Amino acid sequence: MFEEIINMENLLVAWSEFIKEKRARPDVQIFNRRFMSNIFLLHRELLTDTYRHGSYQSFKVNDSKPRDIHKASVRDRLLHHAVYRVLYPYYEKFFIADSFSCRNNKGTHAALNRFHRFFWKVSRNNTRQCWVLKCDVRKFFASINHTALISILRKGIKDENLILLLTKIINSFNSGKQGVGLPLGNLTSQLFANVYMNELDQYIKQELKIKYYIRYADDFAIFSSHKAYLLDLVEPLKEFLGNELKLQLHEDKIAIETVCSGVDFLGWVHFFDHRVLRGTTRRRMLNRIRNNPMPESLNSYLGLLKHGNTKKLENKLLTEYFLAKEDIQQF
Repeated sequence: MFEEIINMENLLVAWSEFIKEKRARPDVQIFNRRFMSNIFLLHRELLTDTYRHGSYQSFKVNDSKPRDIHKASVRDRLLHHAVYRVLYPYYEKFFIADSFSCRNNKGTHAALNRFHRFFWKVSRNNTRQCWVLKCDVRKFFASINHTALISILRKGIKDENLILLLTKIINSFNSGKQGVGLPLGNLTSQLFANVYMNELDQYIKQELKIKYYIRYADDFAIFSSHKAYLLDLVEPLKEFLGNELKLQLHEDKIAIETVCSGVDFLGWVHFFDHRVLRGTTRRRMLNRIRNNPMPESLNSYLGLLKHGNTKKLENKLLTEYFLAKEDIQQF
């Protein structure tokens, strides 16, 4: 696989995918001015084992919560794409069907629909109680252990040259502690995170024999008609994550709830026959439209709201948008 990743054809295709919607960015334009020289140099360094990953540019974004993003250089990001193009299809066949983050034909909306389907199965069409154990990992990307990750990669990759290359990428970043953390800005981090958490998926499926389980990144949910059974799972999950993956569950976010009373998962509160947007997400969305009434943002939010029972919220959003536009025009 190492030769497949570093060959010129793969690097050129990776570049064509990477550059989409990035042509106007200054760092991409600088790299592109001497494109053939740059890509031949990268290829030669990879071939002769003289490639060294560069440093990162850091900045903050405010999504659902403040996040630290670390952006690598253009040439390093090009390599990330080249690695991803080869490794993603290789690892995809090992992932369970019910992990939904950063995978083709998956995503948030598929996870939400699966959540609803699992509720109906466990509750036998809402004729008995359905309990949901919700957990997420504390500071997930910042806590991924490099040694543990490389050990997991070695189980599926026997090409030592590729392992050395992946080690360079993984060790290029630390989140304040040597040998720990992956940068949120790397495409490879998405794949590495899924490979890492696939260990938990397999433990839950193969060892604990749990059928109704959903994971999206570091958030996961387990369904059962018995609350006591879910309570008994918490300690084994903590032990596995701590011993095998060097991760900790977020203690404040471990919850066992019934769908009848509403279960908050992936930004939506789920009930047996509908789901509504989480209150904090709703308030953030309305505030952004009031402060910056852009049509692109409005369309994005309206697309999001199609996936729940949100008619009143859609009307409120449209009202706030047109009022904000009117205030701007008057000003």
